[in-house]
Amino acid sequence: MKNISTILSSLALLGVIVLLVMKMKEQKAEKSRVVVKDQTGKEVALAGGKVAYVDIDTLEANYDYFKKKKLEFEARQKNIDADLERMASSLQNEYVALQNKAQKGELSQAEGENAQQALMKKQQEMELKRQDLGSKYLKDQEVFNKEIHDNLHKYIEIYNEEKGYDYILSYSRDGSILFANKELDVTQDIIKGMNSKSAETKQAKKDK
Repeated sequence: MKNISTILSSLALLGVIVLLVMKMKEQKAEKSRVVVKDQTGKEVALAGGKVAYVDIDTLEANYDYFKKKKLEFEARQKNIDADLERMASSLQNEYVALQNKAQKGELSQAEGENAQQALMKKQQEMELKRQDLGSKYLKDQEVFNKEIHDNLHKYIEIYNEEKGYDYILSYSRDGSILFANKELDVTQDIIKGMNSKSAETKQAKKDK
């Protein structure tokens, strides 16, 4: 009977240990749980494995090359707006001057018609310029966005050779990831590495 009791006690203790181990595994999986949405909008949890994420908002605020190019685009947009505003103002002044001459009887019918056609042509030219500048601006932005995307993915491949993550997700405040554990955030490592890479590339261009 004693042997049976001892065996039962051992089995009970073993059961407790198994439950504890299972619970610890569940807690570990829950700790690394990241909720995302698939293409249909359905929530999907990535549990287990080795997961990390990059905060895109923080990356954009601290990646030196991105900040530099962003300032360049902002300055370019201001120049475009100022240029178009000058053209519009000049056109408006010509229109007002033409109206004043017409009211004073200083223009013949033929002169008035020619002046109106000239103004219409200038207005069309201004609209074409606005469209052309806007199209080039958007195209250059798309090229830049692709460059940033490629830079990030290339560096993550290098970064992950040592870290060995199963998933490295992108996170943003208004993105599809609903929750991300702060302990999984590798953004600062990525920023540091990408800034260093940009500095090396810039120096290499100077040395040529």
